[in-house]
Amino acid sequence: MEHDSLYKKRFIIGIGDVDFTKALKLSTLFDYFQDAASYAAQRLGLGIDKLEKYSVTWVLLRMRVDIDRLPVWNEEITVETWPQPPKKIEFERDFIVRDKDGNVLIRAVSTWAIIDIKTRELQRAELISIECPSYISQRAIECRPGKIKPCGQLEIAYKKTIGYSDIDFNGHLNNSRYIDYVMDCFPVESHKKYRVKSIEINYVNEAFPGDSLLLCKDIPAEDTNQIYIEGVNEKDGKPAFKTRVEVIERQG
Repeated sequence: MEHDSLYKKRFIIGIGDVDFTKALKLSTLFDYFQDAASYAAQRLGLGIDKLEKYSVTWVLLRMRVDIDRLPVWNEEITVETWPQPPKKIEFERDFIVRDKDGNVLIRAVSTWAIIDIKTRELQRAELISIECPSYISQRAIECRPGKIKPCGQLEIAYKKTIGYSDIDFNGHLNNSRYIDYVMDCFPVESHKKYRVKSIEINYVNEAFPGDSLLLCKDIPAEDTNQIYIEGVNEKDGKPAFKTRVEVIERQG
């Protein structure tokens, strides 16, 4: 797929990018998506420096990722990304991850918005002008990330206080760190037995340094492989994020 609005970025999986199985960590995958989206937006004249002139910045609202295979240490991959036509407030962006032979490993769809840097309020898409020659109608996944709700009873897995290493240049909890928090809800033994097939996340409210999140996990029925997890800000009782993870047993 070659197109003016298509952006490609190559990565080689480093030793610090993988977990104990030598497979790419999901949080690093989200970092790759963020990097590719940032460069792609800059190429369209909507980079962070341009948005600062409007006193706004990008924020990720929702994302769904479907995984056929996670790349491993020292493997070369390419992240492809392209935008969809903007809506009143939301900007949708798709991603495909390929191996060096062009095989599709991962597909993702995401929803972004712009917020006022000072008030932290969502702004209308028309505030910024998009210079995109045309759009790709093909979608990475034929669905839009939607609202996520728990399936069963919630129990507290652990509490996490946000510190320096968790925040990004916007001063709030980085979207990829949420993924680490989610993965820490499962013991290492579970990670040895299962892998993530799909993950969908809603970023609901910003979290800042000093905030403490209660990581709550539902207790799914025995015959389901989907687990709901949310992070509740202990300060006001509001959810910072909600996510649904689908797992499958590892092969071999």
